[in-house]
Amino acid sequence: MIEYIRGELTELTPTLAVLECAGVGYGLNISLHTFSAIQGKASAKLFVLEIIREDTHQLWGFATRSERELFLLLTSVSGIGAAIARMVLSALSPAELVEAIATGNERMLKGIKGIGPKAAQRIIVDLKDKVLGLDITPTHTAGGSTPAVNKEVQDEAVAALTMLGFAPAPSQKVVVKLLSAQPDMKVEELIKRALKML
Repeated sequence: MIEYIRGELTELTPTLAVLECAGVGYGLNISLHTFSAIQGKASAKLFVLEIIREDTHQLWGFATRSERELFLLLTSVSGIGAAIARMVLSALSPAELVEAIATGNERMLKGIKGIGPKAAQRIIVDLKDKVLGLDITPTHTAGGSTPAVNKEVQDEAVAALTMLGFAPAPSQKVVVKLLSAQPDMKVEELIKRALKML
């Protein structure tokens, strides 16, 4: 089992990070939360989860052990696969997710693509007791980076939403609407808000 990979960050999109370690490039599926945590860094350390089936071999990377724990807990719930677990961890930070589950906030969970009322109820019932044991504290990052050019932010957000399974046209429409209201929005915030609107 691979516990973590530390290496040069050679490629990064909102859904994929490539870490080069000892001459090997490892492609790791990531959530938007992890993307935000490692964006702009030359190197990174990601905790790894391997998903091996007869038709696929995937590596998933997480900025923290607790995010990996949450991913494992989410995929243990009936009907929640890796893609939906990533969607949940992209729409909510680990702290927000733990709070939503612990307080039974079904409405917050239902606002995520792929999570209907029954799935939201299952997540809360199955994981309410389990999430309380996780060592997760809210982390609020203050915006200190210079905002990117709107066109770049717009294109990156639309590309990320497309990679997450949304059609390009509606994604573009929502992203443009959000950027019109708040032109200096950072790409990760833009994607988070778009996820709640699509």
